[in-house]
Amino acid sequence: MNKKILKNMDKKIIVIIFLLIVIGCIALWSATNQIDGINELKKQILWAVVGFAVMIGVSFINYETYERFWPVLYGISIILLIGVLFTPAINGAHSWYNLGFMNFQPSELAKIFVIISLSSLITKITKNDEEGINKLKNLVFVFLLMVPPIVLIILQPDYGTAMAFIVFTAIMLFISNFKRRYILIAILLVCILLPLLYLFILPAHAKARIDVFLNPELDPLGSGYNVIQSKLAIGSGKLFGMGLLKGNQTQMGYLYPKTTDFIYAVISEEMGFVVAALVIILSMWLLLRCLHISRTAKDKLGSLIAIGFFGMFMFYITENIGMTMGLLPITGVPLPFVSYGGSSMITNMISIGILLNISGQRQKIMILG
Repeated sequence: MNKKILKNMDKKIIVIIFLLIVIGCIALWSATNQIDGINELKKQILWAVVGFAVMIGVSFINYETYERFWPVLYGISIILLIGVLFTPAINGAHSWYNLGFMNFQPSELAKIFVIISLSSLITKITKNDEEGINKLKNLVFVFLLMVPPIVLIILQPDYGTAMAFIVFTAIMLFISNFKRRYILIAILLVCILLPLLYLFILPAHAKARIDVFLNPELDPLGSGYNVIQSKLAIGSGKLFGMGLLKGNQTQMGYLYPKTTDFIYAVISEEMGFVVAALVIILSMWLLLRCLHISRTAKDKLGSLIAIGFFGMFMFYITENIGMTMGLLPITGVPLPFVSYGGSSMITNMISIGILLNISGQRQKIMILG
């Protein structure tokens, strides 16, 4: 790799994810202080180490290379998403391939491949015409690209990940000179379709989550149980926390699943507001670095890929922390680099590796920005 590119890479983003991983591992150790829990911690550390190695490897690959192979990457995503529907259900969802040493979630990898594919398509559409994204035939191409993976993920069912796809797609289109009238039409359609979706399409358990979000006391021992316990845990932590291995909700098993969806509640209860706020600060810093990389990218392809990852991380951070506080419906999405999980850790590291390569080739005028 060119030494200049290596020098220009955004090193701050590596510090951010390292600190988030350390906090996550400490919370994981405390939340699972038992033989099985120690095994989980060992796995998480192993995935983090492997993830860092993968991140370094990916950072050496010129991101422009992906533009040539995006149809292949997209095809792999679709094949994996179709195949997983025929696997045995885990917790009621067909979302994982059992690889023996870990459960692999193809939708995690699909996020990266689809962001690359959408970025490549928009770059091609707008290459000679910045307004090309607003032409009907081009919007149809974007629609046909995005609908299959979203529908396949909904069929698993995994509504949280499907929402992540919708969010990063909307953000990528927004920065691509997408006309305001289309944005207003989209918002109007959403307002019309949401009630219809709730009344006629969503399964009972999904409706229950929305009802409980609006009023957790409707079913305090059932659908509302997790969010009530999570809010109790967060409130109990106060400024400096109850101490590792001492959180009532965490140690007595009231939080579930405490190592993935509700890891932020564990951090808040046992480490307090100070560390919980640090997690939010680090997460916001990560998002700002993504925006900076997008703004300083040398071309539109790099800018779109970076803003796509910004949208992906923004959704997961906002949704995970928001749902633990009862501010957003529970969707079962992990907190990036903090929650337990191999698929999430490694694919997030791949994203960071691509961001590092984009930042290494940023515009000269912005190097000191």
